[in-house]
Amino acid sequence: MENTVWSLLPPLLAIVMVLLTKRVLVSLAFGIIAASFLLAQFSIFETFALIWEAFSGVFVDGGALNTWNVFILSFVLMLGVITAFISMMGGARAFGEWMIKRVKSRAGAQIMTAILGIVIFIDDYFNSLTVGQVAKPITDQHRISRAKLSYIIDSTAAPVCVVAPISSWGAYIIGVLGSILVAQGITDFSAFSAFLQIIPMNLYVWAALGLVFVIAIKNADFGPMSVHEKRALQTGQVTDPSHKEVVDAEDKLPISQNGKVRDLFLPLILLFAATIAAIIFTGVRATTENMTLINIFGNADVPLSLLVGGITGLLFTFILYFRQHSKDQLGSGASILLGVKEGLRSMLPSVGILIMAWMIVSLIDQLGTGTFLAEIVKGANISSSLLPAILFVFAGVIAFSTGTSWGSFGLLLPIAGQIAASTDINLILPMLAAVLAGAVMGDHCSPISDTTILSSTGANCHHMDHVTTQIPYALTAAGISLIGYIILGLTSSVWLGLGTVFLGLIVVYVLLKPDSQSMTTNQDKEAIAK
Repeated sequence: MENTVWSLLPPLLAIVMVLLTKRVLVSLAFGIIAASFLLAQFSIFETFALIWEAFSGVFVDGGALNTWNVFILSFVLMLGVITAFISMMGGARAFGEWMIKRVKSRAGAQIMTAILGIVIFIDDYFNSLTVGQVAKPITDQHRISRAKLSYIIDSTAAPVCVVAPISSWGAYIIGVLGSILVAQGITDFSAFSAFLQIIPMNLYVWAALGLVFVIAIKNADFGPMSVHEKRALQTGQVTDPSHKEVVDAEDKLPISQNGKVRDLFLPLILLFAATIAAIIFTGVRATTENMTLINIFGNADVPLSLLVGGITGLLFTFILYFRQHSKDQLGSGASILLGVKEGLRSMLPSVGILIMAWMIVSLIDQLGTGTFLAEIVKGANISSSLLPAILFVFAGVIAFSTGTSWGSFGLLLPIAGQIAASTDINLILPMLAAVLAGAVMGDHCSPISDTTILSSTGANCHHMDHVTTQIPYALTAAGISLIGYIILGLTSSVWLGLGTVFLGLIVVYVLLKPDSQSMTTNQDKEAIAK
């Protein structure tokens, strides 16, 4: 069953079920069982053994603690507790009141969130989980749905990381590019130079980022997102009330009326600073070659750094909280336990989804789903001018099916290098860029992607609400990018490809019509005041 068409069944089963039923855990469970059943050659006992192996592998790898997964899960839970205590201190409320005087419209709130997502580019996990915590107070005040918030977070996390050389993504990609250039005997430019040249060729990044601002400025939505935005505008309910499993810890917590804006920002600033410091420290310790920023970030232990940052931020939040409330009711043991309980509880649905997503990704990897799809690309006899567009689509399919953009990079980048060497070596950089772009696009659409899961977590949005509302936007950006790659391949002009993306965004802007029920700025203010 490995490396055959049958390897497509488990991810497709999970994805179709999750889209039809909206029940993520049940759908992932079916995909896990199907993948194990195929790997076990239909043996029931072996199937259960493989399921247990996949589950235990989330926590233990090679007889040692799987620090990558465990530290990320720990960071998610700690962030839930930090958020709960920030809310109890009144920091989120104070920030919302402060920002509402400065951000005068829903468009401004969305643009502010997008800018935060672009600025925090060091790591997509960190970006997804922290931007939502900062932006939620102001987006809630302006009645922006959590589905829209999670879309903005997701569309400014991976797209920015994939073109930022000083990031965990950039370091990984530069390392892969270096091996490809050596394998193909290319000495005209270095791996770092190749990465920089690829940045403008990553058309999906510019289409996705541009679409975020187009949607915000035009104050218009389409597809399922319109439903969520209309409900938020009309009722003030930023989440779908039918999804009881979505927990906003602050809804059940006592909130201080004496909170200051610093009560929100000080813990998050320290968390950010401690995480970056840990990334640099672990990167320096692990770097034996030239001590450059690229090498430091490439060798850094990001999960360990997230854990260090989370612990630091959590301890500082506790200190700030006890200092503020040591002598009132909020400082009682009952209030503190409630804060910890609700903070952890708010993150449990996301933790469960992450664990099962990692399980199915591990089993899919054993089935060779990505390898099977990659071999189809490699064996196809297609005109070289169309290869960037074809690779963009296939990378998207692989990332969508496997739930991992990094895995898609590892599979398709070397193959793209081989195809370019055997067809038109002048197109090697556009082909590599198309793989990076397609992998991010497929990752955006995949309900089993960890970055997609963490984006909905950071926004406290029901996961499938995020997936179903984001897919039309991601596919719109993908359609614009695909046309751009066709033009780039036919003309060999990066600027014509970028120009096509720009024109595509203009067309979308012109075609979009603001919802007739959307509030004007003044109406927005009146609704918030009420």
